[in-house]
Amino acid sequence: MALPHAAIHHFRHNGYLKCRDLLPAETVTELKETILKDIAEEAEPTVRDKTDRVVRISQVLDRDPIFLKAASHSPLLDTLESLLGPQIELVKNRHNHATLNYTTPMGDSFHRDAVQWSRSLVSVILYLEETTTQNGCTQVIPGSHLLPGVDVLHRVESEAWVAEGNLLAQAVPVPMPAGSALLIDGLVFHRIGPNQTSDTRMSMTLGYHSADELADTDDAKRILVRGKRNYRGNDTAPT
Repeated sequence: MALPHAAIHHFRHNGYLKCRDLLPAETVTELKETILKDIAEEAEPTVRDKTDRVVRISQVLDRDPIFLKAASHSPLLDTLESLLGPQIELVKNRHNHATLNYTTPMGDSFHRDAVQWSRSLVSVILYLEETTTQNGCTQVIPGSHLLPGVDVLHRVESEAWVAEGNLLAQAVPVPMPAGSALLIDGLVFHRIGPNQTSDTRMSMTLGYHSADELADTDDAKRILVRGKRNYRGNDTAPT
């Protein structure tokens, strides 16, 4: 379903949008089972925490077909089409991972998913377990995608103007039910909150672009999930 204009405006103005019930329950269950299996088997590539636990499996799109099935689920792509247009690429070299957030006294550092506005992306966090303020829901700083570019992705507070503006204090938590998705402009400051419970918080994160109209060759790190690639460079004869 196409997004209403008010929802599109909210995303453009605030830099994020909550979308409930985007994945069917059976897909959520299959994703969880597959992720837990890969974590138990320590199937590389993985990311470990300071206690050597596997907390993330990377390159999920090259794993079980369920990951691409979820990433190209029609209601999700319908929603993205309202923001990106009819030609949509799924990127393999940004995000493309599933995370199991365990109990931790501290949250992630605030970060961006892109450094400059000219080639940003829409980050999609698919929640496979309910996420709350207690178990580490995502925190965002509304409108921060409209601020200047920075030369770092992580620990944006290292930029003097970010610290001086007290921007991190403006963060708001975004609790979400399982099967829902949070769409984030790649330039929004955001982070995973601290999990203060004994339970986990599982999610899958993906990145999407509109297909690049100035790229005249296929890119192995992009998967066209809707529409077609239309090269429109002015070095070719008009059609």
